[in-house]
Amino acid sequence: MRLTRRGVAVLVLAVVLLGAGIWAGHPMLRALGGICAGAVLVAVLLVGRSPKVAVSRAVYPDRVERGRPALARLLVRNEGTRRQAGFTAGDRVGSGVRAVGVRALAPGAEAVYHYELPTEQRGKFEVGPLVLERSDPLGLARNRLASGDPVTLWVHPRRHPVRAVSGGQPRHHHEGRAADDALHGSLDLRDVREYVPGDEVRHLHWKATARTGSLMVREFADPDQPRLTLVLDTRAERGFEDAVEVAASMLNAAALSGHRCRLVTPAGLDVSTSDGPQGARRLLDELCVAQAEPAQISLVPKALTRSRSRGGALVVVATGPSDPAELARLRPFYPVFTVFSLGGRMAAVPGARLLEGPSATGLLQRWNTVVK
Repeated sequence: MRLTRRGVAVLVLAVVLLGAGIWAGHPMLRALGGICAGAVLVAVLLVGRSPKVAVSRAVYPDRVERGRPALARLLVRNEGTRRQAGFTAGDRVGSGVRAVGVRALAPGAEAVYHYELPTEQRGKFEVGPLVLERSDPLGLARNRLASGDPVTLWVHPRRHPVRAVSGGQPRHHHEGRAADDALHGSLDLRDVREYVPGDEVRHLHWKATARTGSLMVREFADPDQPRLTLVLDTRAERGFEDAVEVAASMLNAAALSGHRCRLVTPAGLDVSTSDGPQGARRLLDELCVAQAEPAQISLVPKALTRSRSRGGALVVVATGPSDPAELARLRPFYPVFTVFSLGGRMAAVPGARLLEGPSATGLLQRWNTVVK
């Protein structure tokens, strides 16, 4: 429990008035001083006892697209044998606070409160801890008690309806090479060869064995899946939020369509994921905390051309001037090549599809009209 600034000021005023009244022998000053001192004493008595309640707070969903609603559910239960006076529960969200007025609770009673969390800004926010606060009607004293552990709210970039990028690595080894780093879980027959000790007996090919007179086994390989590599330009702050929305829309659509995805930035971020909802969530989490880092560096990291996993489709989301010759050097490694430009006019990149526009919405609408 502590006095507020107003409470301290009233207490100082009470001392001054009482001192002046006693020194001057003026009863009115002594009375005013006594009233001020009494008000502070009553405030201390009212808020001296901390709220003795059990509180729990849940955030749902914990990952939400920017601008979409995210709610918190606050459960307050009086587990004591005395009536609990009303108080305020404050939940810190980032740099702001959401305050909830909790009504008085009888012994054994509970109450549930719902309140909306801010999602206007992309980012990773810590929600909590809860601060239970009780104050007097005049705001002279305050009693605060921290309760509960903080939780994380992920506000993902806004995603726009977009078609998944077409093209990429073939799905079957007989249409192309088998990937060295392909995902496990789906197998294609690659070859039939002689048995080697240690091979799976269940893979024996009996017809080939009868034909050749030697034990033959089937050799399976994981098929190479379609790939999407996306380069997000972090070198300029202008247009960066639109660039993040383009990246989020493209990567989310690709991952949910069965593409393995890779997110690369000039600042050194390099994240590869599997396909499906888990891969999409990891990429969106990375984009959730991505920040513009203005610097005079190359848009294309050297790792992009040295990686074993190159191939498939490449999308470059540029926010500033870029060297077309530098981008053109990537063309031999990526059969499908698209450049989104949010930084004004860009010279054509040989072998690449170039889409220009001032916003994510316009660029992705153009993409949906040209992609098949």
